[in-house]
This record gives sequence, structure tokens and C-alpha cells, in this order.
Amino acid sequence: MEQKLAGDGSGHDWWHIYRVWNLAKNIAEQEGANLLIVELSALLHDIADWKFHDGDDSKGQQMAEQFLIDNQVEREVIDPVVEIVASISYKGAGVATPMKTLEGEVVQDADRLDAIGAMGIARTFAYGGNKNRLMYHPDEKPVMHQSFADYKKNTGHTINHFYEKLLLLKNRMNTASAKKMAKGRHQFMQAYLDQFYEEWDGKA
Repeated sequence: MEQKLAGDGSGHDWWHIYRVWNLAKNIAEQEGANLLIVELSALLHDIADWKFHDGDDSKGQQMAEQFLIDNQVEREVIDPVVEIVASISYKGAGVATPMKTLEGEVVQDADRLDAIGAMGIARTFAYGGNKNRLMYHPDEKPVMHQSFADYKKNTGHTINHFYEKLLLLKNRMNTASAKKMAKGRHQFMQAYLDQFYEEWDGKA
């Protein structure tokens, strides 16, 4: 994964994987999850993100499964890992994305924690720049997407993404461990937005 994602400038690089991997291990130990499944899922969760494969949300699970088969991993490990890779992504404000296993909840939480707080802010602007999106436009309001199809089509400015996804993640954490960690990151984003608008209006 380090080789595959080297040089990515969208915020979905190897270091995102590395942080999610470390977060997932930390949460798994606190929650009593299967570490092998958690670690493999965390490392492979963005092997082929739909955002960079023409919206194909099946590509990631296909590539993850093939990678595990090629490395002679047992089917009893492959199946839960592929299920997590297939199900982990955020799909819109109005779309529920429950995970079937504790291991899935752990990895989803780790991925979502890296999408909020200081790291989440940095990644959000990196992705916006990568996609040539406006940083902010005061006349364009957030859209609470009610389907994955609508969410995929979204081309809104970067600040809207806070309202369409990032600020919603605190209340979508699965595990007690992640819920505690999310509070501080959420507060940091709120403080950042307050400062952003003050500076935008020339008041700070």
C-alpha cells in the first residue's frame, strides 16, 4: 500500500492508511476486536477508492480480495476483510452505513476519525485542491445527500463538505473508544470554522 499510494496529493495517501492502521489497532485493543482482521482491513480499506475509479465502489473489494488470495490468506480471514472494505465508506448524510462486525465498526471508526479534527481539515482542503474545487462560496449552501448516487455526483466547495460529512461523523462513531476521541476533534473543527468565517468577513 505504501508503494501503491506513494505521491498521492489528495489526502488519500499512504500516510492516511498509516494513521488509520494505528488508530484501528488502538481501538481494537480497547474493544477486544480481532487484530488480524482489523489490521488487514485498515491497510486495504482504500486500495481502490471509488472517488478515483470513476465512481466504481466495487473496485476496492475486488482488489483487496485478489491481493489476499495472491498472498495465500485463508478464506476465513479474506471474507470478513473484503466485507469491511466493501462497506466502510461514507455514502451521504441520509444514508446509513452500519457495519456487520465489531472489526468493521473499529476500522470504520478509525477511518472516520482521520476525516475529522486537524487532520481531517488538512485532508479536506487537499482533496478539494486535487479536484480543483472552490475553497468556499457563500451563496452555495450544503446539500444533505439522501442517496449514495447523489453523494457521488457532489462537486460542492470544500467548506460545504464539513456540513455534508465531517461534522456529522462524531455522532456516527460505533465504539465507545472512538466516541471519546471524536469529541475533541469535532470541537476543533467547529472552532476552525468559526475562525474561518471571522477572517472571511474581515472581522479577525
